[in-house]
This record gives sequence, structure tokens and C-alpha cells, in this order.
Amino acid sequence: MSTLYLLHKPYRMLSQFTDKQGRDTLANVIDMPGVYAAGRLDYDSEGLLLLSDDGSLIHRIAHPRHKQPKTYWVQLEGQIDDEAMSALKNGITLKDGPTQPAKARRIEPPAIAQRDPRIDPKRHPTTSWIELTITEGRNRQVRRMTAHVGFPTLRLVRAAIGPWQLGDLAPGEWRKETLHAPRPTKAPKRSGTPRHRHSK
Repeated sequence: MSTLYLLHKPYRMLSQFTDKQGRDTLANVIDMPGVYAAGRLDYDSEGLLLLSDDGSLIHRIAHPRHKQPKTYWVQLEGQIDDEAMSALKNGITLKDGPTQPAKARRIEPPAIAQRDPRIDPKRHPTTSWIELTITEGRNRQVRRMTAHVGFPTLRLVRAAIGPWQLGDLAPGEWRKETLHAPRPTKAPKRSGTPRHRHSK
């Protein structure tokens, strides 16, 4: 059996447990000895981060060879058009090479907590939301993709990694799942353990 922690990483929090500059870290919201993040999520991004004390499980989740699809809810500046949506789906060429085809669709604003601080409606009077699923893990890839097609990312929330979903976790909340005989290509069995919230 392996234990996996699903955390809703808040905005402006590092995906690590220590920081010499005094910024918020995972230690502010989860206190489990020997636990490490499976991959990372940028300081200015929010949403699902997986953690475990099982090194082999972390490797299976985070290593690019396994290509766990990652789904993001993305708030964009402006109303994205069909041409830009098509480009995201078919793949675009960034400075580090072409992206693989992605799944992209327009969505209504998701039912998630407001970001703190909020997106300023005076600076950004018109926005739109998309759901974007990619199988690559390049540095700031989603932000670079949307900027390339002319619609910069204002807010980025990771909603899923492979079979694991953010669900209704609020920022700073986490829940624990127990995986029985985990396999890279199969969804985990869930333990039903209640979620937790830790205050600073």
C-alpha cells in the first residue's frame, strides 16, 4: 500500500517545504514527515499537487516518461476565438520546439474560491475560461501557449493529474488516499479518508 496526499496548493506558495526568502511553503498547510511533492506547480499557479512518502510512486507520477495528462482551468485575458482554440489543440511552436496536440475547450468560470488577490476587473474587464489538458511538462508551458496565441493567462488552476482530481478541495485543504498495489496505468482505489485544512 502507498499513501498519496492530494493538496490544493494556494496562489503564491512554493511547491516545497522550506524557503530562505520567507515565502509561503507547503509547510504552511501540510505537516507530514517524509512527504515530498510529485512534480511541482509554479509559485503563481494554484490547484492540485500530489505528495507521497513513497519514492517509487512519486517517480511513476512525476517522470515525463509516464506522461500523466494534466488538466488546467485557465482564465484568459480577452474572449478567446476559434482560431486560437484550434492552435492550442493542434500544437504550436514555442522557443523550445513544437507542443504536442492538446485537449482544449471553453468552459464557464469553475466553482472555485476567488483568488487572493482577485483578478482586477478594471485592468481586465473581459476574460474567458478554458480547460486545457496537456501531456508535457515544460516550464510554464500553459502560460507560454496561451500567450503565443494572443490570450495571456491571468489565472492558472490545475484541476487534475492523471486520474486524480482536485474536486472540491479549497485552497490549503488536502485529503489522503491509500493506493493498493498501484500501477502506472490504473486509477487508484480510494480510502475515503476525510480531507483536512491546516491554517498558518
